[in-house]
Amino acid sequence: MTIGLLISGNLGNVILNQLILNQEVKLLFVFTDFKSSSIIETCRKNDIQLFLGNPRNGKSSSFLTEIQDPDLLLSVNYLFIVEKDIISKALKYAINIHGSLLPMYRGRTPHVWAIINNEKITGITAHIIEEGCDEGDIVLQKEIPILDSYTGQDLLSIFNEVYPVIVNEIIEKIKTNTVKLIKQDNSKATFFEKRTADDGKISFDWQKERIYNWVRAQANPYPGAFCYLKSAKIIIHKVIFSDYGYKQEMINGLVVKVEDTSFFVKTQNGVIQIVNFETQIKINIGDILS
Repeated sequence: MTIGLLISGNLGNVILNQLILNQEVKLLFVFTDFKSSSIIETCRKNDIQLFLGNPRNGKSSSFLTEIQDPDLLLSVNYLFIVEKDIISKALKYAINIHGSLLPMYRGRTPHVWAIINNEKITGITAHIIEEGCDEGDIVLQKEIPILDSYTGQDLLSIFNEVYPVIVNEIIEKIKTNTVKLIKQDNSKATFFEKRTADDGKISFDWQKERIYNWVRAQANPYPGAFCYLKSAKIIIHKVIFSDYGYKQEMINGLVVKVEDTSFFVKTQNGVIQIVNFETQIKINIGDILS
């Protein structure tokens, strides 16, 4: 079986190395972005044809005319929307692997949004690539529980283990002609936008449970949730619930207690203890975070 890969980041590199070692498939080419240095290095080391950058609006047309059409076009963690000129290269299937249980959580960083929204289950979906975002028929799905302690990085670590299993299952289904497609129920679809570092700001007017999920979803190695003390930024990587007392009329964001390596903040419905954070300033009782 011949395969063309559309990949980015560490997750894409995991699949790239898996397929290089798979003697039952032939890897024809790779599309990736300029920042995916590990993928670029691996391709050059293994003499794999490589397209770098955004392929949209016909930018990859000359590259596409010079390469063999693959049986399977496989997209994993790819940064760019795939257009028809690339999709049509697949002789059998063009398949994307997406980190949610589609049709829920279409869009970018679905595992982060799932934690923020206090979901207890997420998953991985392999689906046919269409020009719409994550809308194609489902090839297979796997559920993954979200424990209350999981961070965004914890889910990515699980993805690193499960994605290769899914890739093997896709290849086997195609080889044995056992692919069975299931249409997505668009009435149940949800869509979430791409997140940036600036989207991590905490509001202490939220309930403590939302703040807890907000922080763990974006903890290291992500940029982290954050707040401000006056103009100074505080990046927060971990909070825990506290039974420390407070008065309802206290302003949300008020620092009510300070210890050597942590501090306590009043929220809408209770106190949280901030136990892992980065800041250049001293935090005192009575400070108000925003």
